[in-house]
Amino acid sequence: MDFSTVIGIIAGFLLLGVGMASGGSLSIFWNLPSVAITLGGSLAAMMINFPLSQFVKAWKAVRWAFFDRTYSPERIINSLVGYAEKARREGLLALEDEVSDEDQFLKKGIQLVVDGTDPELVKSIMEIEISFLENRHKSNQMFFETWGSVAPAFGMAGTLIGLIQMLRSMGEDLSALGPAMAVALITTLYGVILAYLIFIPLAGKLKIRSAEEIIIRQVMVEGILSIQAGENPRIVEEKLKSFLAPAQREGVGRQRRGEGFEQGVGLNV
Repeated sequence: MDFSTVIGIIAGFLLLGVGMASGGSLSIFWNLPSVAITLGGSLAAMMINFPLSQFVKAWKAVRWAFFDRTYSPERIINSLVGYAEKARREGLLALEDEVSDEDQFLKKGIQLVVDGTDPELVKSIMEIEISFLENRHKSNQMFFETWGSVAPAFGMAGTLIGLIQMLRSMGEDLSALGPAMAVALITTLYGVILAYLIFIPLAGKLKIRSAEEIIIRQVMVEGILSIQAGENPRIVEEKLKSFLAPAQREGVGRQRRGEGFEQGVGLNV
């Protein structure tokens, strides 16, 4: 689990609650009509803007904001270098059964190589898959970014509704102006919280997850093409390590030499 997301949400609401409670009862910050306007109105706008299928996809993608992927670049590189060593000893056909339980993207690339597909065609097919993967990720990110931009607008709409109602009743009871103004402003508060504590941060975390996965895919493509070209495994390793930060590079060869290296990649996408 990615504890930073959980801790961030809990800490955000906790600190807001402390700030609200310091000025009086928390109950004054609860207003059901304001919730209906802000959350319900923004949800209605999202339904107009996106098809229902995108709602399903986006909410399925939310889990990656709370859970880490089950792979690491180091393990991918160790696997690819292991495949390069085996292909160099036994030939490319020896890899056909090697990745039967691996990630489907990697399996497809290895299968294309085993089938003798032209390197340029292999690269083209895999880059097309990466491109469409990135587009799917961007659609999920855009979903929450859009919701984050819509929620404050409906919060402001609720405030305007409250102000109109307040101004219409000014001549009746001036003592009610203060409480009425407070209720009118609550909707703006709700919109800001929804946007900047939930939706926009979720979009940002999904963007980071997407970038991590794209890097992994690029490492796979480069490794598969290097294996197909028959490059020396040491050269393959050094080439793929260039995708990593210096601190990550130390674990590549060490894991493959037997310190906890597992052959399976274990991608969960």
